[in-house]
Amino acid sequence: MTDISRRAIMTGGLGLLGATALTTRALSPTAAHAASPPQVARPRARALGLPMQGRTGPDNAITDVAGVRVGHTTLVSGHGDHAVRTGVTAILPRAPGALLHPCWAGTFSMNGNGEMTGTHWIAEAGWFMGPIAITNTCSIGTAHQAVARWMVRNFPEQMGEDIWPLPVVAETYDGWLNDIGGFHITERHVLDAIRNARPGPVAEGNVGGGTGMITYEFKGGIGTSSRRVDTSAGHYTVGVLVQANNGIRPWLKVCGAPVGLVMKDNTVWTKEKGSIIIIVATDAPLMPTQLRRMAKRAGIGMGRLGTPSGNDSGDLYLAFTTANDPGAYPIKDRVHIDALNDDDMDAMFMGVVQAVEESAINALLAARTMTGRHNRTVHAIDPERLRDLVLKANEPFAHADLG
Repeated sequence: MTDISRRAIMTGGLGLLGATALTTRALSPTAAHAASPPQVARPRARALGLPMQGRTGPDNAITDVAGVRVGHTTLVSGHGDHAVRTGVTAILPRAPGALLHPCWAGTFSMNGNGEMTGTHWIAEAGWFMGPIAITNTCSIGTAHQAVARWMVRNFPEQMGEDIWPLPVVAETYDGWLNDIGGFHITERHVLDAIRNARPGPVAEGNVGGGTGMITYEFKGGIGTSSRRVDTSAGHYTVGVLVQANNGIRPWLKVCGAPVGLVMKDNTVWTKEKGSIIIIVATDAPLMPTQLRRMAKRAGIGMGRLGTPSGNDSGDLYLAFTTANDPGAYPIKDRVHIDALNDDDMDAMFMGVVQAVEESAINALLAARTMTGRHNRTVHAIDPERLRDLVLKANEPFAHADLG
């Protein structure tokens, strides 16, 4: 990691599955890319043997929802007071050329000590368009301007005439490990994350917006998961991506086991100071009101991990669907929305709950120990110890059908 730590690491849709190697590309000041030594990925929840519920999509990622893409820009450089440990994660709800096609959406604030832009319009109209960006607290303005600039550059005939950009940009605070007051994220980094966005496996842990994030006082960051959902109208996918920066150790539960009460080493603080952003995607045809209900259920997924959504936490959730594509905006004709019967929503709700829980666990497992600002060190969770504690606690249910 020596060479990488001096530069911005550009990571797109790279997999951290099982023992798959993660290859990163180092960005030099002249934008020439050089190969860096591969790292062996840490096991995700299922590969580790944790008893996760539900059926996943092929990559167990938000990108299992067809058309969704994820990209990261990761910045790791410097030491001490000037340590840079931050980045940007971009989610493209549709293919780049179709990002003027609105996505029906709903949002929910479990606790509002944070920011997610664009939510007022989603509450008003039930949709948004364009890329989603997630970064650190002090960079939300830069990210907002960069996403707006991307939309103006890519759709010059439409922008500024009939429509204007209202991007969805969200943040969590990485100032414990990152020189957040240095404002190191630039428009270029945000634009690179959008350009890096790919379908397929998604890099997790210390990448993108999750680079400097802390989860239950372990190193955390980006995590993702998906569920295949059966309804009376057909089979659909629910995908989730989290930027996890929340919780204190005593709260942590994994698969029902109160592991945080036992894994007491290397704690960071006694009072929660973090937040979590949760993005839920689906290909199921849903109305905005149903999507808001989906977004609410993300909080239940977090509750499974033990958090009460603390006073200082910004726990902000967005759910969108790629179905019911109305075509490019501005839309001149009447809009027709097909939607699941509300009786089918229970299956969709459970898909969200399970995928949120597993996404946060994957973020914990993928993250690596990091030393950052003021030479503070936040340690990664010990996967083997976690597995042993969880399996012992769940031993009475070892032969149950997890669904």
